[in-house]
Amino acid sequence: MNPPTPPTPPTAVPVRGPGEPAGSAAAPAADAARPQGFPMRRGCPFSPPEDYARLRTEEPVARVTLPTGREAWVVSRYEDVRELLADPRISADIRRPNFPALGEGEQEVGARLRPFIRTDAPEHTRYRRMLLPEFTVRRIRAMRPAVQAIVDGLLDSMLASGGPVDFVPVYANAVSTSVICELLGIPKENLEFFRDVTRVSGSRASTAEQVAEALGGLFALISDLVARRQEEPGDDLLSKLVTGHLRTGNVTLPELLSTVGITINAGRETSTNMIALSALLLIQRPDLADELRADPSLMPAAVDELLRVMSIADSIPLRVAAQDIEISGAVVPADDGVIGLLAAANHDPEQFPDPDRVDFHRADNHHVAFGYGVHQCIGQHLARLELEVALETLIRRVPTLRLAVPYEEVEFKHDSATFGIERLPVTW
Repeated sequence: MNPPTPPTPPTAVPVRGPGEPAGSAAAPAADAARPQGFPMRRGCPFSPPEDYARLRTEEPVARVTLPTGREAWVVSRYEDVRELLADPRISADIRRPNFPALGEGEQEVGARLRPFIRTDAPEHTRYRRMLLPEFTVRRIRAMRPAVQAIVDGLLDSMLASGGPVDFVPVYANAVSTSVICELLGIPKENLEFFRDVTRVSGSRASTAEQVAEALGGLFALISDLVARRQEEPGDDLLSKLVTGHLRTGNVTLPELLSTVGITINAGRETSTNMIALSALLLIQRPDLADELRADPSLMPAAVDELLRVMSIADSIPLRVAAQDIEISGAVVPADDGVIGLLAAANHDPEQFPDPDRVDFHRADNHHVAFGYGVHQCIGQHLARLELEVALETLIRRVPTLRLAVPYEEVEFKHDSATFGIERLPVTW
């Protein structure tokens, strides 16, 4: 028997002050102006933090306190988030003093290594132009047979092993990491190595030393592969970066290592989390899985709806105002940190009617799960392909997939740069 469908997550309610009873009047203006702690924790894994609904209504541009002790602004309405992320007056440069990093390790190491997602034009433009030819719709579409072969092979191994298994390393991480390694031409002998690197480098609790050590191991592996491609280039992305950009002086070796490193980390971590969370949702909502099995042509639209609903990269768009910026009547002063909340935007009822409902027939689903503007995720077509193939194949070949532990024992990642699942025991 399938587990029961979980209850609809509760509607967000205004935050009450200490000792204030439910239903009482709003807190005094002085209390309302006091910055809240950020990030805010999700109650339901398939919905944003409940407080986002209050922010959209009462404080669409709100002051928050980050784990580092610094303060920043968060923007929560759909139109405001898009306007912010497209505004040329904001900067993604992590070297700026008030850059709103959510962890000290990220701030210190990021300012030193300069991952391209934390740079501005013209640097950022140079890196994107270097990578874009390998992430076009046509190039990614050509990868479908290879991705399907990877997924089928991993499912063969999982089914042959018998349940229960931890779905995250056995399938979700194995799919995403194998695909990005396939694209780059990186050996896939130790898939958990890449997960361990991201577990440390993507944690808000990691120190600068821990982040540097984790990334150092990754860079050492990439550096060795770069040396090999210098001697014997192939047809993979790493070879193309070496021959077309490193040899020509378009990038230095440290810049190349940073670019490939962030491509691996960001590419595999987001897809791993989305595959695992989507599988859990389909286990909990067998009606949705049945709908997709009955009509596989819905899968592309379903993937975009799942991306919108989950919005796992909620607070990835970290920015600094380079000039004073007015948003919804509030002014974000120059040099202040500001974060566009993707999950809040993707659940804005002004843009998405009944936003918490999962609707694979939703029209005009122009979500911002991949960000917006010049920093929009360069790997979004690859992510969609991975999700389509991984989820379609899973529900088709393993229709009896179910949790092997009570739902309450599923371990979620609340302190990572992207929300996800740490451990997901399943059987069939």
